[in-house]
Amino acid sequence: MMARSPLRRLGNAHDREILRLALPAFGALIAEPLFLLSDSAIVGHLGTAQLGGLGVAGQALATLVYLCVFLAYGTTAGVARQVGAGDVRAAVRQGIDGMWLALAIGTVLAVVGWPLVPWLIDLFGASASVTPYARTYLAVSLLGIPGMLVVLAGTGVLRGLQDTRTPLLVSIGGFSGNLVLNLVFVLGLGWGVAGSAWGTVIAQTASAGVYVAVVLRAARRHGTPVRPDLGGLRTAATAGVNLLLRTAALRVVLIVGTSVAARMGDAEIAAYQVGFQVWTLLAFAHDAIAIAGQAITGRYLGASDTAGARAATRRMVQWGLACGAVFLLGILLVRPWLPGFFTSDDQVRDLLLVSLLLIAALQPIAGVVFVLDGILIGAGDGAYLAATTLIATLVFLPAALVAYGAGAGLVGLWLAIGLWMIARLITLAVRALGDAWLVTGAVRR
Repeated sequence: MMARSPLRRLGNAHDREILRLALPAFGALIAEPLFLLSDSAIVGHLGTAQLGGLGVAGQALATLVYLCVFLAYGTTAGVARQVGAGDVRAAVRQGIDGMWLALAIGTVLAVVGWPLVPWLIDLFGASASVTPYARTYLAVSLLGIPGMLVVLAGTGVLRGLQDTRTPLLVSIGGFSGNLVLNLVFVLGLGWGVAGSAWGTVIAQTASAGVYVAVVLRAARRHGTPVRPDLGGLRTAATAGVNLLLRTAALRVVLIVGTSVAARMGDAEIAAYQVGFQVWTLLAFAHDAIAIAGQAITGRYLGASDTAGARAATRRMVQWGLACGAVFLLGILLVRPWLPGFFTSDDQVRDLLLVSLLLIAALQPIAGVVFVLDGILIGAGDGAYLAATTLIATLVFLPAALVAYGAGAGLVGLWLAIGLWMIARLITLAVRALGDAWLVTGAVRR
């Protein structure tokens, strides 16, 4: 009994820390896919072509935005290290540089991306009936990209400061506003797909304004300058290169998946759109623990506590596996009724029912993968993540093409995604079991 007591205390201590960060992060993270899920539920009642258009445009928009996810992840890791080293003023300064970088990148993407909308949508190979709706949604949504990127960076600042409660409150407000605006614009005013996009733009821009206000208040409290610093901007951009490469490899998988589904037919892309949003919702839920991993790992390594970092890692992996098992059972329970919320098309409903079985089976693997990914991001191990994510992508691509060529439908596509997740699991687990990622200090060198 006495031999187990220290382990029990250690586990409980880490559980409290993980839950303190992960539970609010869970609410904040699932708000993002809820934006698209609520859009899908509303737009889905306009017709299958409109729902398919939302799916294609949503993937294009997500690709542009989440190539810049390093603004959140890199900022979280860097700020958390400074907090662990005891320099909060430097932590806030690093976060402010990230937010200025986000605004600059977002503005460039919006300006450059708008005339490229037809080309971007055509890359997905959608049918003639789906394409006009996809172009409309993306053209309007580009206006919200600066706000979306500022939200990413602002979220990273607060996570690094060990605050996940404020992002939760902002996300609740943003999701609620998005839902109300979509109901008014789409169903009330009859703006169709464009109304859905406008609702998201307004909600994301308002959320960005809240983050700016919160970070400015922290800057005043700690005496941190808020003007752009060229050196800080260069540091923030350089630190994100490996995470950018990692994210690009991830997006290739998601783009190819959507493109393959679009080429299968309108019913397939519509079913894949809903199935993928369910997958994304659960992925963000898994990421709640991964976000805790980023903040906790960065802080421990900033304080040169490798033993604490390892102990927290073991516990978070256990949490990830347990959550995966719970999500598996949850999907199976709601599966018979879920398709009816998104479509009245029998073919789409049948395809979605089969897809949900595979999505459920992958959840325990996904739980461990997302947690380990977050832990290594928190450690600043971006080079390894970039290389191994590319390897996993190279596993997925031929599997997806074979599934399409063999006429395996959405079952084959989701099996290819399963192979991708297994490849990521193996490479991440090998790294976590070693010591190379345990680099200590206020700045990883």
